[in-house]
Amino acid sequence: TRLSAGTHTLSVSFTPTNSAYDPDSTTVSITVTQKELTVTGITASDRVYNATTSATALLNTGSAALVGVQNGDSISLDSSAVSATFATKAIGTNKTVSVTGLTFSGTQAANYTLTQPTTTASITAKELTITGITANNRVYNASTSATALLVKGSAALSGIQGSDTVTLSTASATATFADKNIGTNKTITISGNTIAGADSGNYTLTQPTTTASITVKT
Repeated sequence: TRLSAGTHTLSVSFTPTNSAYDPDSTTVSITVTQKELTVTGITASDRVYNATTSATALLNTGSAALVGVQNGDSISLDSSAVSATFATKAIGTNKTVSVTGLTFSGTQAANYTLTQPTTTASITAKELTITGITANNRVYNASTSATALLVKGSAALSGIQGSDTVTLSTASATATFADKNIGTNKTITISGNTIAGADSGNYTLTQPTTTASITVKT
């Protein structure tokens, strides 16, 4: 007889086949502990940094399965209340994702415990863009340099998540036209802007462009 989890009292009887011995009986106590079940088949997708540790929306539970159920027992897994978190919000590759909320049910459910699984996923850097940088027009001077034309007083970062601390520095920004020739609303390529701050390591910075005109020299 298969014993369920818990403490059981068993009767043991001795019936001798030799008349030289007397029959006897006694009781013994035996404890059956719950069997541990594990879960396989849960994976998580990667995501872009968003300043949170939440990973629930990343979980793929379609192939989730219980491991350790004894033959003949009726046990089913329920993932309807599953949730998941990263240990930190920071970017990283193959970060551990801790899963909670998985449950199970069935006729023999009381004989088991469930170990919540872990999986991994990566958090990639969030792209920041810069707004507010403009450039003045200038008279042709036979060069492509446009650094002196930049107007940076209204420069601002776009894309910072939550309450993250990220600051923009335009002090080393340089700019160039694609060529030296006169033209209206010519593209200016900007480089050298940088970011700093406690959370800046979770971001990448896309350098902006702007436009200005080069007018003919008299």
